[in-house]
Amino acid sequence: MQAFVTGCGGFIGSNLADCLLRDGHSVVGYDNFSTGQLQFLEKASRFPSFKLVHGDTLDFDRLRGAMQGSDIVFHFAANADVRFGTDHPRKDLEQNTIATFNVLEAMRLNEIRRIVFPSTGSIYGEPNIFPTPEQPPFPVQTSLYGASKLACEGLIQAYCESFGFQCWIFRYVSILGERYTHGHVFDFYKRLRDSPDELYILGNGRQRKSYLAVQDCIEAMVLAVEKARNKINIFNLGTDEYCEVNDSVRWITEHLGLDPRLTYSGGERGWIGDSPFIYLDCTKIRSLGWKPTLSIRDGIIRTIEYLEANSWVLGVRA
Repeated sequence: MQAFVTGCGGFIGSNLADCLLRDGHSVVGYDNFSTGQLQFLEKASRFPSFKLVHGDTLDFDRLRGAMQGSDIVFHFAANADVRFGTDHPRKDLEQNTIATFNVLEAMRLNEIRRIVFPSTGSIYGEPNIFPTPEQPPFPVQTSLYGASKLACEGLIQAYCESFGFQCWIFRYVSILGERYTHGHVFDFYKRLRDSPDELYILGNGRQRKSYLAVQDCIEAMVLAVEKARNKINIFNLGTDEYCEVNDSVRWITEHLGLDPRLTYSGGERGWIGDSPFIYLDCTKIRSLGWKPTLSIRDGIIRTIEYLEANSWVLGVRA
């Protein structure tokens, strides 16, 4: 198939492009490189079946033209800045919701009917069911990012009903691994590299989180696209475990051979919209035969090892 991948220069999008190309598919990558990195596409660029288009998902005409001839769209371009969403509330609306509408319209006009969409576990807000299933009581939204992604999900499902689309929506926990450029492991490592004797932690350190390695994430998505044949397919993606932020700090500092003084901002949330407990029920994706290969600890250590070997990445998200 010919896959169209928005956000192909990003953390997950570039790893996905590599996987699709290895599996024998052709890929058209689309990215404005506001946060994506050309270096992440070095492997992909060696394939004659890969084409890169510099473009923005808000540029509808360019998006529609670049998408022409594709069989399936993997829409990974998004603003993933959860923590600072209240500083620029329009960004989530534009780069997530409006951009997704543009993608759907470009698909409709190009007669492309299949879309894979990475949503987020943040759409569950602060649930009272753990592990949280795909169909809990309708959640109260606690972050602008989560709200924008839920709006995207609604648009995608409406296009499935209105125009005969088929979708695969994946609600992630936080993803870790190679080409990771933002998130708590990135922040902690960068701070410790600059000041190895101290580490400031948002919240009280007892926030409970679940994480998934990027290669496990991609394997789950590819498997679901192959096996799940409903019109609308929604899956949680995560591990069957969680850890405290303090656990993550301990694993990172032990790996680096450091014993920094820890200070905390206090409270059970690190920022507005930071859910103090994220743990998803992944029974549905497990029923397809998938299971993660890396534990949370292993995923964190692999991420640190990648950052140690690729120090240039530390400067790309100033």
